Amino acid sequence: MRRLTVVQLLPALEAGGVERATLEIAEALVRAGHRAIVVSAGGRLVAPLEARGARHVTLDIGRKSPVTLRHVPALRRLLREAGADIVHARSRLPAWLGWLALRGMRAARPHFVTTAHGLNSPSRYSAIMARGERVVCVSETVRDYLQQHYPATDPRRLVVIPRGIDPAAFPRAPLPDPAARARIAARHPQLGGRGPLLLLPGRGTRLKGHADAIALLADLRGSGLDARLWMPGAVQAGRAAYMAELAGLARVARVEAALAITEATADIAQAYAASDLVLQLSCKPEAFGRTVIEAHAVGRPVLGWAHGGVGELLRALQPQGAVAPFDQALLAATARRLLAQPQPPPAGTMQAFQLHAMQGATLALYQSLVGE
Repeated sequence: MRRLTVVQLLPALEAGGVERATLEIAEALVRAGHRAIVVSAGGRLVAPLEARGARHVTLDIGRKSPVTLRHVPALRRLLREAGADIVHARSRLPAWLGWLALRGMRAARPHFVTTAHGLNSPSRYSAIMARGERVVCVSETVRDYLQQHYPATDPRRLVVIPRGIDPAAFPRAPLPDPAARARIAARHPQLGGRGPLLLLPGRGTRLKGHADAIALLADLRGSGLDARLWMPGAVQAGRAAYMAELAGLARVARVEAALAITEATADIAQAYAASDLVLQLSCKPEAFGRTVIEAHAVGRPVLGWAHGGVGELLRALQPQGAVAPFDQALLAATARRLLAQPQPPPAGTMQAFQLHAMQGATLALYQSLVGE
């Protein structure tokens, strides 16, 4: 294999799934002896990126303003001077800038790769994500979405590479795990007791389905089950009105004493271990469903709406946890069934969703393009 120079483009390096994937591929490139360059506006993940041996170039290529086009010549110059083999765009505006920079290159033009990390609203602006010589789709759901909305795209250019997790970061735990539950209850006493603990991790937005989780908690407790619910990540700066709304729902449902709505936890693996059932109730279809594979790695069943990437993963890994979207009665009945007969997901089902599989498939894609 020849030594490659790969330039990844994204708006910034603050936090999130796109940023995490960028660091993971940069690390794999460096480890394999290649050069990894990342172009973004910067952020708190620049230091971890550079610690992995990658180079960061600061250009504000994600700012939605006509003045952002001024970065096209600088980006083109960087690609020439670095001798880039691959330009890998992970977001729409950076992808447009990368595409424009490549159009102005006659000799030694790098190959153009995009990753569709989300289900963006179909438009001419979003269409750039389907223009890569190879388009990495993080799920079959994403591939089907692109084929539906951009039918002119050659399906042979669409390559499904699922997101992957490091199994060492999500060690398997016994079900139940009283020690993990005790540690969580020490910080949040309302999560103690002998009844099952439900977990819904997710940021403080209505799209994550917090209201559905509270309704489920009320249903379970109304049927005599001493269920508790933890929603880490829901408390965020600037979301006070939404927090008040959730508190009001809990008060009306009379479940405040069995509910913890908190900031994100620094140890999500321990949160999974402490729980008996993990919820994924996003109101809109998601591109992937990382919660599903994280929870399964720890050995926890997942209950979720069967749409988008979450539904795809549940159908493949744990069909009994997939519920027709927004059928609250069926959600409660399925939760009771899963809690009555707790069974951890089989340990051998996660091979396709491990970090090294995602990294290896992406580097193989780069090499195949250069080989062509």
